[in-house]
Parts: sequence; structure tokens; C-alpha cells
Amino acid sequence: MPEHAFDILVVGAGHAGCEAASAAARLGARTALLTISAHRVAQMSCNPAIGGLAKGQIVREIDALGGLMAQVADSTAIQYRLLNRSKGPAVRSPRAQCDRQAYVRAMRDRLARHTGLALLEETVTDLLLDGGRVAGVRCASGTTYKARAVVLTTGTFLRGILHRGDRMWPGGRIDEPAADRLSDALRRAGLRLGRLKTGTPPRVDGRTLDYARLAEQPSDPKPVRFSFSSPRRREAWPPRPVEPLSCWITWTTPEAHDAIRSSLDPASPRGVRAPLYTGQIRSTGPRYCPSIEVKVVRFPDRPRHQVFLEPEGRSTDEVYCNGISTSLPEDVQDRIVHAIPGMERAKILRYGYAIEYDFVPPLQTQATLESKIVPGLYLAGQINGTSGYEEAAGQGILAGINAARALAGSPPVVLRRDQAYLGVLVDDLVTKGAEEPYRMFTSLAEYRLLLRHDNADRRLMPVGREVGLVADDAWAALQEKERQIRSAQDVLRRVRRGGRTLEELLRRPEVTWDTLVAEVPDLESLGLSPEAREQVEIEAKYAGYLARQEREVQRARRMEDRAIPAGLDYAAVPHLRAEAREKLGRIRPRSLGQAARIAGLGPADLAVLMIHLAR
Repeated sequence: MPEHAFDILVVGAGHAGCEAASAAARLGARTALLTISAHRVAQMSCNPAIGGLAKGQIVREIDALGGLMAQVADSTAIQYRLLNRSKGPAVRSPRAQCDRQAYVRAMRDRLARHTGLALLEETVTDLLLDGGRVAGVRCASGTTYKARAVVLTTGTFLRGILHRGDRMWPGGRIDEPAADRLSDALRRAGLRLGRLKTGTPPRVDGRTLDYARLAEQPSDPKPVRFSFSSPRRREAWPPRPVEPLSCWITWTTPEAHDAIRSSLDPASPRGVRAPLYTGQIRSTGPRYCPSIEVKVVRFPDRPRHQVFLEPEGRSTDEVYCNGISTSLPEDVQDRIVHAIPGMERAKILRYGYAIEYDFVPPLQTQATLESKIVPGLYLAGQINGTSGYEEAAGQGILAGINAARALAGSPPVVLRRDQAYLGVLVDDLVTKGAEEPYRMFTSLAEYRLLLRHDNADRRLMPVGREVGLVADDAWAALQEKERQIRSAQDVLRRVRRGGRTLEELLRRPEVTWDTLVAEVPDLESLGLSPEAREQVEIEAKYAGYLARQEREVQRARRMEDRAIPAGLDYAAVPHLRAEAREKLGRIRPRSLGQAARIAGLGPADLAVLMIHLAR
């Protein structure tokens, strides 16, 4: 059988796989990206949007590290919105509606520019091991690919089963086959697998909607773009001579809810017809993105639920019905859709469905995203129990970086919780595990005022530069931005007006940088970019809160810096409770800080561990 050799193999070309393969190839590793369909790389299987609450911060962080998602989103965006604009900077998040097909083409174009990266259509069926370490993969075609590292980014394809009503069929997503044999290979390698569920709503023909009955949601007049490297984010958007597209808002109705309840009623003529309630679907779905039938059951007194109608692109009339994800039978979906204002005559182009798939519970994975069980095997994306394009892409770039650095003999990149949302994401996964699809929220980040979307370049671009993924022009732009910020802050602290420094004046709620410039015109000579002005204003107004969080970070870092030896025998630690021994031995935390975040470990357990380490 044919055999080929690479440094790194990436299995799966979703958002995680594209970032992993791109990072590895640009870091000098001979990389192959293996996918069932080379024409569906970076496919948006669910809604055609990038960013959102906390997710927008992750996209910015990927960009600061040198990843692709932000640039591809900016090049294909059809609408931008800054969420929580009226709230504080800690919870503001950029979001873009994108052209689904244009996004795929743009990502393919970028991958094609990478030397040392081969995009290959293959279905991986087996892992090759050598002495317990990964050595490559075997494919359904019979071809063998040897490699020193393998990154699995399989999405929902591992033994994927689709559900719609009482119908069940295998698939990784609609109209694509599942990867049925790789799960067995993972089990043979010693990995424990779990099962999760997700779903998607129906799509409708936008020409059949009654827009007079819908509320318009236009693009922001001054959009916030994602990429720090996009041509001057402060310039007018869009960069092409086209108009942004609007999304539309409507609501479900009691009639739609009655249609759902009738499909859940065992006394109805056809009995219970919802797979989520017949026992047909046994896996756990996402808590914060439930199906419409779950919403109706969970909130019986709520008369309506919001539905966002989102265009899928400029060259299609297909509209995504965000808010009514469902696996109900097609006739019930018809009744639901046609009971919603503005959708009475909507033509359904594709019905919603649910999908169950295998994943690898992430307590088996290190903070580098390398498997604890199989050295050289990295896991990223939904295989780790996450949901969302952004969470997947963030894991992908970290897995690609760490796989390439491991082969080069360089230290890994492990981001801290005070350094990035990606640090929070990975730490949560490898410390707490995932019993349901993990979704990032701002509330999960204890230092979210430090982890704003607007300062992701200042936080992480030095990391991306040291790794080797940040280009010279992007790095030079950051250095100039930092120079402008320092210069402005120095002036604000020195210059006084009416007995107060300009910095003290800027801290007043009613004072902005622009009003300060109007009072002190000499500030205009500083020539600050809009991005630098934003940083100066935020850091002045929130100086006290930022200083408090920095003190909290320093206290926590003392625990993070207390390393725990990798081979520590917890059974030999005296006075440690049996439950603590079991959890510490299974998770094997890298530091006392990580140990403190393990569920079920109390202060007494940590005190015993600290005393033992001190001895």
C-alpha cells in the first residue's frame, strides 16, 4: 500500500484543523491536512457567524497569535455588530455575520499559500503507534501516512448519527459521511470516549419571508473588525463597494409552542415524536443553546422565544433561523415555522436536525492539548467537548503551535487564565472536564477586565511573535501603538488643568478623549490612532479596577508558580483523602493553582499537598 511521510498530520479540516495545519506549516513542519471533503474546509455547520459574547475575544486572540480566523471573517463579513456596546469594556464583544461559501473559499485560498502544507482528501480509519507513541494514520483508501505528531480535529464526525423525528442515519453533518472506524482506534490506544449532542435549525428561502412583519437588525454604522492585521481597522467598512446585509428578528408564538407540545404528548394520536424525549437521543446537548422543544418544556410560562433570521451570504437566498434548533419531524417543523410572524409562507429549504457524536473527555489531555495517554497525539475542537467555531479554532492554533514546537525541541505555549480567554478555555477543559458541550462566556473568566477584545494584541502578540507566527508589519504596528499609548499617558500624568491632571479629568464619566482634546487642543498633536486612544481612555477610566485585578493576578500566580512534579505519587502523600488522591492522580495538575481548581478538592487537601511539597 502507498506510504507517505510528514512531520505533522492534522485530521479534519474544520475551524480547528485549518488553524492547526496553518500554524504547524508556517512554523516549518511538513504538514498534511486530511479531510473527507477538501471543498468543505472551515465549513460553518451551524450559523454563518463569527464572534459573539466572549467568542469575539477569542477571535481577536487567535489573530494576535498569528491565526487565520479573524482575517477570513473580515474578508467575508456581510454584517458587523459590537455586542454589549452600552456596557463596560470587559463584556463588549465583536460579532460578524459572514458569507458561508465565501468563508470556505477564503480559507482554502489562505491554506493554499502555505508552503509545506498538503490538503488531502482522505478518511482516516486508524492510528499508527510505535512503542505507545503516535506514528501516523491509516486511511480507508489503504494509504498510510507516517508522522511524528498527529492532531485530531474531528468535529462531529466520530460515529456521528443524525436525528430528525424517528429517522436516524449516520453522518458527520448533513450530506457527509461519518468517521466510523477511528473511534475504535482511539479506544484501542487506551483513550476513553464519551458521547455528546448538538443540533441545527431549519433554513428557509429569504424570498418567501414577509419582511414587513419582521424587525430589522442592521449592521453597525461604524463596525469593529476582528483582525489587527486587516488593512487599517479604523478605515471605513466594508472594504468592498457593497452594502452590509441586515438580519431580522421575530418571535415564536403560542401556536408554535402548541405544535411542539403536541409532539411531546403521549396521549396524542401519534404519541411522543421528539427524539430528545423518546429516548432516541441519549447524549447531553449544549445547555446554553437548547433546542426549541427544550425551551418550551423548560420555560412553560414563556409565551414566545426570539428568533434571528440571518442571511447565509450574498449569492444565496438561504436564511438561517437562529433560535429554533430542533430535531422534531418535518411536519412539526413546518407547523412551527409557519406559526412565526413573517414566516407564514416561508419555504423550508433544509429541515433542522440533531447529531450525536463521540468525543474524548478532556481530563485525558494535557494543557498543551497533547494526550496524556498517547504521546505525540494532540486533540482540538469538538473532540475535546467544546462547541463553537471560535473555541475550536483557538484550540487548533494552540495544538498546531505545540505540536510543531515539540518536534523542534522548543518549550510549549500554555496560556494563563489571566492572559487569555484561550487560557481559561483550555484550563477549564483539562482541569474540570466536559460533561456537556463547553461554551465560553465572559462570566467564566475571573479577570475579564484584563481580557478585553480591544487589548488582545497587547496581551498575546508578543507570544505569537516569539513563536514565529506574527509578521513584521503587524509587529511594527503594535510597537507604534504601544509608543503612542506611553506617550499619551505620560502627557496625561504631567499636564494639569484647574489643579487636576488630565488623567484625573479623563477618569470622570462624562469626559472622553474627544472632549478632553476639545478642551486641550495640544493633545491632537500626539497623533494617536483610534485604537491607541481607546486604550488610553479605558486604562484611565478603569485604573482602580485594573490595579485591583492585577493584584489578584499576582496573588494567584504565586500558586500557579508552585509546580507539582509530573511523577508525584499521590498515594504516598500522607493524610490526603482518598477522593483527593483519585482526582489528583487522574488529572495530574501541573501546579498548586491548577490543583485548587479541581472540583471536590478542599482547602485541607491543598494544605496537605503544600506541606508535602515543601518537605
